[in-house]
Amino acid sequence: MVALKEKVLSEALSLSPIDRAELIERVYSSFDFSSKEEIDEKWAIEAESRIKAFEEGKIQRVSVDDVFAGINNG
Repeated sequence: MVALKEKVLSEALSLSPIDRAELIERVYSSFDFSSKEEIDEKWAIEAESRIKAFEEGKIQRVSVDDVFAGINNG
């Protein structure tokens, strides 16, 4: 089983970023979430909270280049 997981992971990582994102979405969707609507609602509330904080100057934007630099150096 470990070898199979490693093979699947290796093949998944060789995909383009768009294809990996689509694969992630399909795998994620395969889980049976009885409260998907509740999760979506909480994410919407969180997104609105972040937008409000940005508009009020409580948080600052970060460029995508800085985000990826942090990930790659992290």
